[in-house]
Amino acid sequence: MGERTARGPGPRASLFPLAGPLRFLLVSSFLIPLGSFMVLPFMSVFLHERLGMGLGMVGLVLAAASLVQFSGGIVGGALADRIGLRRTMVWALVVRTAGLAGLLAALRWPPLAIWALVLTCCGAALYLPANKAYLVHGVEDERRPAFLSAGNAALNAGMAVGPLIAGPFVLSSPGWLFAAVTALFLAVTAGHARLPGSDGADGGGHTASRGTASPGLLAGLALLPFAANALAFYLYFHFQHFLAVYAVERASGTFYSMVLLLCFTLVIVVQPLASDLIRRMPYALALAVGFTGLAAGMAVLAAGTRAALLAGGALITLGDIVLFLKNDLEALRRSPRSDAVVFGQQRLAAGLGACASGVLGGQAYGFGERAGHTGWFWLLAAAQCLLLPPLLLTVRHRAARRPVPDDDHEDDREGALTHDGTHRRIPGR
Repeated sequence: MGERTARGPGPRASLFPLAGPLRFLLVSSFLIPLGSFMVLPFMSVFLHERLGMGLGMVGLVLAAASLVQFSGGIVGGALADRIGLRRTMVWALVVRTAGLAGLLAALRWPPLAIWALVLTCCGAALYLPANKAYLVHGVEDERRPAFLSAGNAALNAGMAVGPLIAGPFVLSSPGWLFAAVTALFLAVTAGHARLPGSDGADGGGHTASRGTASPGLLAGLALLPFAANALAFYLYFHFQHFLAVYAVERASGTFYSMVLLLCFTLVIVVQPLASDLIRRMPYALALAVGFTGLAAGMAVLAAGTRAALLAGGALITLGDIVLFLKNDLEALRRSPRSDAVVFGQQRLAAGLGACASGVLGGQAYGFGERAGHTGWFWLLAAAQCLLLPPLLLTVRHRAARRPVPDDDHEDDREGALTHDGTHRRIPGR
C-alpha cells in the first residue's frame, strides 16, 4: 500500500510540452469556476435579499444544491464511461449554462431560481469527473499528479477571483452579472465542442470496466481511498461551513475574505510544487500528514484571534492539499474502472462527507454557541481529526484479514472489488 516510488520529473517538466487541447482545458478550469463563483457564493444573499426567500428555505435549497453538486459526480463519471469524456463535458456545460440563464429569468419569475440553481449544480456534477479524466488521459503515471495539481490550481484561482469581480454587482446589477456569466459559459461550451475526441479519450481510461454487462455505479470501488476521502471532506467542511460565522464574529467579513484568499493562494502555489512528493509518499504517511495538518489547524482556530484564523486556515489547507490529491491518486491506482468513474466515485465520497459535516457539525457548533464558547467546536473537530483516521485504518485492516474463498484470496490492499464481487490485483499504474 505504501511502497516508495521513484522520483518523477518536476512539475514544470511534467506539464510541458502541453498540447493545445490540454492548454484550453486548463484555461477552462480557471474560467468555469471564475464564472460559477461570480454567482454561487452570493446565492444565499441573492435568494434572501433580492427574491425574498426566508432563511430557512434558503438553507434547505443550498443544502440540496450542494449535495447534488458533489454526490452527483458519480452519475457524471458513469455517463462519461458510456458516452465519452468530451460529449459528457459538452452536455454538462449545456445544462450548467441553461441553469445560469434560468437565474437571469428568475429576476422576473423568482420561483424559477430554485430550479435554476439545482440545474447549475447538476451541470457541475456531470462535468468534473469527465474534465479530470480528459486531463490525465494517456498521461504517464509520473506526470498525472502535476496535471491534476495544475487543474486544481486553476480551479482555485477561479474560485478566488470570481467573488472579487462580482461582489459589487450581485445585488445592484444582478441582471448584467448573470448575462455576462451565461455568455462566458456559452463561449466555453463552444470551445469544448471543438476538443478532439477519440475512442480512447471519449471512452475513459480502463478497459476493465467494459464487459458485456454494464457494471453498477459503485462497482470497482477502491474502498479505503473512498472512505478516507469521505472522512477528509467531513472534517475539512467543518472549516468550510462554519469559519464564516466564527471569523466574522471575531474579526470582520473583510478579514474572512483575506483568510479565504490565503487558502486559495496556498493551493495554487503549493500543490503543483508538492505534487510529485505527494505521489511518492506512502499512502499511510500521506493520511497521517494530511489529517495531522487538519487537526493542528482546527486546534489553532480555537484561539479565535486574527493570527490564529490565518495560521489555522493555512494549516488546514496544507493538510487538504495532501489528502485530496493523494486520495484521488490512490483511487486511480487501485480501481479497475475508468478514470471518469473513479473521479465520480470520489466525488460521491466528498458529497457524503460534506453533507455529514453540515448536519453533525451544525449541531455541534450550535451547542457551542449556546454554551457561549464556540472555540470548543474547533477543539472537538481537532480531536476527530486525530481519532477517526486510526479508527478507519483499524476497521479496514480487520476487514482485510477476514478469510475469503480459496480462489479469491488476494488481499484488497493491492486491488479493488470488481463488478462481479471478486477481488483483483491491479498493477501499479
